Amino acid sequence: MKGFRTFLLRGNVVDLAVGIVIGAAFTALVNGFVKAFLTPIVGLVSGATGNFSARSFHASGVTFPYGTFIDATISFVIVAAVIYFLVMLPMNRMQERFFPKATGAPMRECPECLTAIPAAAKRCSACTAEVPPTVVAQGGPADLGK
Repeated sequence: MKGFRTFLLRGNVVDLAVGIVIGAAFTALVNGFVKAFLTPIVGLVSGATGNFSARSFHASGVTFPYGTFIDATISFVIVAAVIYFLVMLPMNRMQERFFPKATGAPMRECPECLTAIPAAAKRCSACTAEVPPTVVAQGGPADLGK
C-alpha cells in the first residue's frame, strides 16, 4: 500500500490528472462556444437557418449529419490553436531561454553534394563520397601516445 500511495503522490501523476481535468473542462468550453456562436455564423454564411449542426443529407436511405462533423472540426481547430499558441510556443521559448541548445560538433559542407557533415567525417552521409577529415577525431591515432 505504501508503494501505491507513493506512486499516486508523485508530482507527475498529480500534474497529469490536473491536466486531464483542465483539458476536459476547456474542451467543454470550446464546444459550447462553437455551438453557441460559430455554428450559427457558419449557418448564416452557408445559407442555412437555425442550428447548422442539425444539417444533414440523405442518400439511399442513409443520413449523413455533416453539420455535426463541421462543429467537431471547428472545435478541434480552436483547441489545437489555443494549445499551440498559449501552451506550446511559450513553453518552447522558455526552454530555449533557460536550456539553450549546446553547440554540437563542428560542421562543414561536403565538397560533392554540399550537405552539412561533421568536420571529423571521412565519408559524406548523403552522397557517400570520401572526404578528408579536417579535425582529428578524439580517441584516434593522434591520442594514442598521450
